[in-house]
Amino acid sequence: MAGSRGMIDPAIFEQLQANIDDDSQLRDEVRNILQKRERQGRTTLSVLSRAHSVPAAELKEALKPARSSIDEQIQTINELGAMVSKYPYYKYNHLWTRHTQETIRSLVFGVWLGVYEPEQGTLLTISEVGSLMNVPVDVKDRDIFHITTEEYLLALTDLIEELARLAVNSVTLGDFQRPLQISKFVKELHAGFQILNMKNDVLRRKSDGIKYSVKKIEDVVYDLSLRNLIPRNAS
Repeated sequence: MAGSRGMIDPAIFEQLQANIDDDSQLRDEVRNILQKRERQGRTTLSVLSRAHSVPAAELKEALKPARSSIDEQIQTINELGAMVSKYPYYKYNHLWTRHTQETIRSLVFGVWLGVYEPEQGTLLTISEVGSLMNVPVDVKDRDIFHITTEEYLLALTDLIEELARLAVNSVTLGDFQRPLQISKFVKELHAGFQILNMKNDVLRRKSDGIKYSVKKIEDVVYDLSLRNLIPRNAS
């Protein structure tokens, strides 16, 4: 109500300013955490990128630092989740969604390369990603920090682009079997994406671009077949 000295109580605006200050402080704290995650992400990518230049026989040793580097990113994401879960998720999630996506990308690429398990070429489901990151997945009934389906799918589109690049670089390293493995894996992923009815514009554009990665990989395999470097029926 209006105060006795005027029509509008100044306390109204004092409270609004307090709300603005609280919001600004939270955003600053979130950005500080995300800056740390970004540094960790660059370190992880620098390790995982060795897959493009290190022969397969030496790759396991070269990728050893990747697991601890990915785990550091996950720890930072958990730190973020603990901070922001008491605030409205969809008011602030635009601040960190790219960072969550990039951490998932590091994790799924690392798993595909065999960083976590001896078997290479496997795909983590969204539930497995959530379990490894210790973050809830696609939460609908509570307003808490979680991994969204869109973040997972966008990370998979990034993975496909990375694997298309790896197919080319594997040939340079004299590894003619890996492009076949990548081709089969990416084609199956692409088939999965084609089933989805995308509502998110960014995700729709990214998923539409998968066909270019598929074509890039197919060209690599076709060229290997023409040169008799792989059995023709393998392609």
